[in-house]
Amino acid sequence: MARWEQVLDEIVRTRRRALVGYAYLLCGDLREAEDLVQEGLVRTFRRGRAATDFQLAESYVRKAILTTYLDGFRRRRHWEGIRHLFDEPDGPDTPSATDARLDVQKALMTLSPRERACVVLRFYSDLTVRQVADQLSLSEGTVKRYLSDANSKLAACLGPIDTPSDDLDVTPQGGAR
Repeated sequence: MARWEQVLDEIVRTRRRALVGYAYLLCGDLREAEDLVQEGLVRTFRRGRAATDFQLAESYVRKAILTTYLDGFRRRRHWEGIRHLFDEPDGPDTPSATDARLDVQKALMTLSPRERACVVLRFYSDLTVRQVADQLSLSEGTVKRYLSDANSKLAACLGPIDTPSDDLDVTPQGGAR
């Protein structure tokens, strides 16, 4: 058995309970804590390159548990912030909701790939113009131009689109929104 396998075996035998307790303090749910420990062990030992020192390997596992928990927390918090975008006021199967969804999908198909990417990142992912520019490796001015062109095309298909005036303007602090 390789040294890292011995360390993994020893951690699971002697420290599993303490690691689950640590994870439980983070998340407050025993099942999620066990999942966090499992994920931490996998992340630490998946390539067989983990530390061969027991204490160092355990610290890596603890760090992986914390990172996994925080990533999940951020993901859940982000989802809570955008969940309302998926709620349909008339219900998911009503004709008006279905028609509106089809109209929006059809309108989005009229956009160029760059325009569509800018619209999705700006309004669906709720990124600022600067963040969209960074994501697409474009200048802020180019992103603003794509958004302006896309708004014109979408308005032609769907009717006027209400957008806050600061979507395409520079904020008073000097940064783009």
